[in-house]
Amino acid sequence: MKKNNSRRHITEKIFAVVFALLVWQAGAMLLNNSMLLVTPLTMVKRFFSLCLESDFLSAVSFSFIRIVSGFLFALITGSILAGIAGKFHFAEVVIWPFIVTIKSVPVASFIILCLIWMSSRSLSVFIAFLMVLPIIYTNVLQGIKSTDNNLLEMAELFNVNWLKKLKYIYLPQLKPYLISACSVSIGLSWKAGTAAEVIGIPEGSIGEKLYEAKVYFSSGDLLAWTFVIILASIAFEKLFLFLLRYFFKRLERA
Repeated sequence: MKKNNSRRHITEKIFAVVFALLVWQAGAMLLNNSMLLVTPLTMVKRFFSLCLESDFLSAVSFSFIRIVSGFLFALITGSILAGIAGKFHFAEVVIWPFIVTIKSVPVASFIILCLIWMSSRSLSVFIAFLMVLPIIYTNVLQGIKSTDNNLLEMAELFNVNWLKKLKYIYLPQLKPYLISACSVSIGLSWKAGTAAEVIGIPEGSIGEKLYEAKVYFSSGDLLAWTFVIILASIAFEKLFLFLLRYFFKRLERA
């Protein structure tokens, strides 16, 4: 039964992708203007030609390292801040206005403001960090608050140290919250980080390539580089979530 459901799920996804490609193809044929919208086949050809260019890997690695770094910094910082806020109510009150501000201010405003403070080469790191931080902080804090008080009281009664509390009580409780937060925020970090690169135009980045595609009205390049971003985002998300689930699985067996 489970195997049949899995096959059905895969079939539905394939159907959805094929349908989307057909809609794209129909739209390109109706417009009949490659400057506005190229066909899926043209985009795929341009993607493979980009892969053969000398600066392709350097552009991908430039953006990948910075955006992933911003995400990881936010994951660590958000988890630590949530832990402090969960322990001390005063800390939660103090942190609250900063989190609300970050969540409310448009990404473009942050990007333009940050360009005054830092170089464009490090901009995507900071913007990805800012966009991910509230998601990680909010979810982890909610997970901490949802921890069973009876378990905590029992741990206090038997003088269980903080390390064992973290391993056997808090981390299992945080698992769904953390996985959910990472699943949502990884894609957001790529969106925000790439937007920062398009505005800041750091040399040798994917954002610079997107900006050049816009300047030269090359929808083929624009869509091909967008496809690169999607692939990089999905690949990192799948790998990171796999490692995160593996970590929790090993923790449960320990």
